[in-house]
Amino acid sequence: MNDVVQEEMLNKTDKGRAELMPGQRQLTQRERALLLMADGRKIEDELFALFEGQGRVLADSLLARGYLVDDTPPPPPAPPPSPLSTPETRGPVPAVSADVFSGPRSVASARMFLFDLSERMFAPRDKALAQRYRDALREARELPAMLAVGQEMIADVERLAGSERADGIRERLARLLPEAALETP
Repeated sequence: MNDVVQEEMLNKTDKGRAELMPGQRQLTQRERALLLMADGRKIEDELFALFEGQGRVLADSLLARGYLVDDTPPPPPAPPPSPLSTPETRGPVPAVSADVFSGPRSVASARMFLFDLSERMFAPRDKALAQRYRDALREARELPAMLAVGQEMIADVERLAGSERADGIRERLARLLPEAALETP
């Protein structure tokens, strides 16, 4: 389920690598430490959390001065619209063989997907919101209640990450639910 959140990565530029060479001391010790850790594999949130939350300010400064570059991979192509979307928003559904779901359709699979979505999408950004969704999913024992929580989550995903990301999550959720659940009004 790695399509839930597009992680942002920072990496050193040539100027940044030169700064870390012996004898080169233009930056503060904290800036150099952050620069050393920016390897294109750590997500920005990890770097931003450094130095009692001052990592974001340091990273922004290093980006602006050309020591770091945002190496975030380009987003994957937008997934086809969801069967759960309204008729007005549905368009032609392109066949994408790489995105064909072959797992078991079940309420349990859909519930686990929503728990995972809460952890990946909300926990790094808003721990209270993630906890609220975890609690709501635990309480949602019936399918309609679980779907209501899922729709709230998707609305927050749309607010945080855009409509394309939300549409992709709707589509994935529809592929996890039993077909009978999709026919329920």
